[in-house]
Amino acid sequence: MGYKKRDGLAFLKHLRTGTLKLPASSFLAKDKRTDIQPPFHRVFAMEKISVSAFLLLVALSYTLAKDITVKSGAKKDTKDSAPKLPQTLSRGWGDQLIWTQTYEEALYKSKTSNKPLMIIHHLDECPHSQALKKVFAENKEIQKLAEQFVLLNLVYETTDKHLSPDGQYVPRIMFVDPSLTVRADITGRYSNRLYAYEPSDVALLLDNMKKALKLLKTEL
Repeated sequence: MGYKKRDGLAFLKHLRTGTLKLPASSFLAKDKRTDIQPPFHRVFAMEKISVSAFLLLVALSYTLAKDITVKSGAKKDTKDSAPKLPQTLSRGWGDQLIWTQTYEEALYKSKTSNKPLMIIHHLDECPHSQALKKVFAENKEIQKLAEQFVLLNLVYETTDKHLSPDGQYVPRIMFVDPSLTVRADITGRYSNRLYAYEPSDVALLLDNMKKALKLLKTEL
């Protein structure tokens, strides 16, 4: 039921008594005006922020976990590569033999025990030294005969010039008598390297070891 201006009094009467009826279009208009719509754009923005924050946390967690794993792996690799057998005085020339540590100690033991001193000059990175070491360590006859010597192997040169009469090359084997005389007369087969030995010179080395065991006669 509609009302015009001239029906103002009647409109007020019906409004006062609560009997006023408005057309359906009016309710629709009212609903449109008074209905509060949810702020979907705000909700969507908040959801976007939440998702972004969640993804950021996931990314950070993955990065931290990966970093810890890499560090643990690196530590493990270092730990795995670290364990090595301690370097013995033999350096692979005969672990069952007794070796001295320094030239001075070797000279003292040679003099006091009346045993000849056998000195092997070598280097770990020298292939010729490594080849001779293998033969020396595996030859049972050499190992047995070596028990009668004071033994010293060096990876550095001493200050005693008598131990390098023809140069400082490796491998080089010298003998010293208990009288502290360097046996320069006991040589190998090479004229340009008198005290050098190759793996094929095992028999010659054995003969020279036997020569060194024949001690020099000294006057008392």
